[in-house]
Amino acid sequence: MPRAADPPRAWQRMLSGRRLDLLNPSPLDIEVEDIAHGLARVARWNGQTKGDHAFSVAQHCVLVEELAVHLDTSLDRKARLAALLHDAPEYVVGDMISPFKAALGLDYKAFENRLLAAIHIRFGLPPQGAQKLELFIKKCDRLAAYLEATQLAGFAVSEAEKFFGKPKGLTGETAQRFFRLKPLATNDAAALYLKTFRRLAP
Repeated sequence: MPRAADPPRAWQRMLSGRRLDLLNPSPLDIEVEDIAHGLARVARWNGQTKGDHAFSVAQHCVLVEELAVHLDTSLDRKARLAALLHDAPEYVVGDMISPFKAALGLDYKAFENRLLAAIHIRFGLPPQGAQKLELFIKKCDRLAAYLEATQLAGFAVSEAEKFFGKPKGLTGETAQRFFRLKPLATNDAAALYLKTFRRLAP
C-alpha cells in the first residue's frame, strides 16, 4: 500500500507486461497488441449505439483508414498508418466525447498529443504529422463520425450534417460498404485492427 507521502501512480500496466508512464510515455513501452486490445474495448459514442456490440474505437480507426484510402488512392503506407493510429492514445485514456474534451481544455489535448507522439515514434512515423495530412485525417475522422452517427447513434441526417458536415466523396459502388456499418464483437474488432496494422507496418 502506498505511503501518504508517495507521489500518485502515473503509469498503466499493460497485458503485454509493459508499464507505460502516462506523464512521460516511452515508445519502448508501447506494443500494438496492447493498443488493439484496449481500443477494441473502448466504445464510441459512450456506448450509445445500436447493435449487439459496441462500435469500438478499434473499428472506428479502421474505418478512418479505409475512408482515407477511398478519398485519396495515392496515399502511401505511412500516411495510411497515421490514419489508423489517429486515436491510438485512447487505448490508455478512453474515448471522451468531444463536449467533455472541450470542457477539460488544452491540457488534456497536450497530454493526448504527447502519447500520440510516442506511439508514432514507436512505429516509425514522425512525432507530429504534416499539417496537410493531419487536416486530411481529421476530415476522414469527421466523415466516419457522420456515418456512425446516422447509422448507429440515432442522429437524424440533418443533425449529423450540422455537427459533422455533409459527406462528400462517398458516391459510387465502392463507397456503398461505408453505409453498412455493423459493430463487431470485441475480439473481432481487435483482430481487424491488428490485421490492418500489420498490412501497413514496416
